Amino acid sequence: MYAISLGDDGARMRPLEPWHAEEFLAHLQRGRDFINQYVPFGSKAVDVATAREALQRYADMRAADTASLHGIWLDNKLVGGVLTLNFDAANGTCEVGCWLEPAATGRGLITRAMRVLIDWVVEERGIHRVEWVASAGNTPSLNVARRLGMTRDGVRRSAYLHHGVRHDLEVWSVLAPEWREARATRA
Repeated sequence: MYAISLGDDGARMRPLEPWHAEEFLAHLQRGRDFINQYVPFGSKAVDVATAREALQRYADMRAADTASLHGIWLDNKLVGGVLTLNFDAANGTCEVGCWLEPAATGRGLITRAMRVLIDWVVEERGIHRVEWVASAGNTPSLNVARRLGMTRDGVRRSAYLHHGVRHDLEVWSVLAPEWREARATRA
């Protein structure tokens, strides 16, 4: 299977598949509290069987062309990932998201992986609008959206109930022409 280098530090991005269930579960166990501060990502994966089910659900969505899931490995250890959701090639829209365990933060891994993912959805899949939706309290996530050159479209007030608390959700986006222009200035 392919792996894409994310830089000189040995970080790599590749599809996260059902056969990674044991590694995915170990990763979630290392970072569960941190990862689930704002979203319940992987919260139902509590043993190898349920981890495999979660990964299979994303594999099925990838086969249906409605989502994709990619892990980030650092020093051959799964430390996080990026994904597409609500992928709608016919309408040229998708949402992107991410997660990371605490030991891997502060290295720019998500920003680097997201650049690869957005390049792919824009250039290979023809997506015109890429959205980023995050809790208004999730400053690291909102900072990634800023670093990616996204525009804050607005706030969906009290739109998300998590851990018994209602959260505002910020919606950010980048359009394909904006993405291409920003990429050209980075190069």
